[in-house]
Amino acid sequence: MNSHFKEIRKEIESELKRIFNVRQDIPKKLFESMSYSVFAGGKRLRPCLVVAGTEAVGGNRKNALPTAAALELIHTYTLIHDDLPAMDNDDLRRGLPTNHIKFGEATAILAGDALLTLAFEILSESPPNGSGIPSDIMIRIIGIVGQAVGAQGTVGGQEVDIESEGKKGDMETLEYIHTRKTGAMIIAAVKAGGLIGNANDRELASLAKYGENIGHAFQIVDDILDVTGNTEELGKSAGSDDARSKMTYPSLLGLDRSRELASEKIINAIAALKDLKGNIKPLEELALFIGSRTH
Repeated sequence: MNSHFKEIRKEIESELKRIFNVRQDIPKKLFESMSYSVFAGGKRLRPCLVVAGTEAVGGNRKNALPTAAALELIHTYTLIHDDLPAMDNDDLRRGLPTNHIKFGEATAILAGDALLTLAFEILSESPPNGSGIPSDIMIRIIGIVGQAVGAQGTVGGQEVDIESEGKKGDMETLEYIHTRKTGAMIIAAVKAGGLIGNANDRELASLAKYGENIGHAFQIVDDILDVTGNTEELGKSAGSDDARSKMTYPSLLGLDRSRELASEKIINAIAALKDLKGNIKPLEELALFIGSRTH
């Protein structure tokens, strides 16, 4: 990513540190567990989408930082719980031991719970930078994010993903899983950014279409990398999808068609931005990054 995104990521890291620095009345092990996964690195894709969504409709990116950080807390919670023995049972995440390996399963579960609830605490607070985002806009964002991460979104997709392991795959089920497990939070992130930037309904629809397509592309590329990548590059166990007999795009479509479909989704995502009035280049660059990533 270019210097613009390096600056955005630096601001997001500062916001995450601020959030943790003002919350010290937490049991030591739990605090360490939460911090361990939040600050373990990562692409910060979802918070970058919040900020870029704000910029795409002419808004001030500084106003988006608390919401961006909240989305990263939620994403981190999903990773901690995904890695648990009862779920994907992974030992590595971002090149480090997974949370439950480092802190024990019980603390990992509680750390995920704490990050999810902390995110909604952040969303409900008055922003520290005095941005003055109207309360009705923040309530709308809270509703969008809550639906995206809950039983109709990420959690529902995870459930069907687990139920589908070892079963004969079909595209309808695969699409159901990934539009919810991965896509819902990506759409919520970019729409939240648009709302912070005072987007109108037409602009929100464009952002949602963009998010839908890059969310789809992200998951296709993720599935491809699980087949073609290695553990060192990915920072997590390569080949885990096949080992667990998960339903994936390469298993149903093959690698070549999966790559073609990912490219089509990236093209569709960029095309969805053409009528937005703000700086759309960051969203375009994020889409291209998703299509070409190697980890």
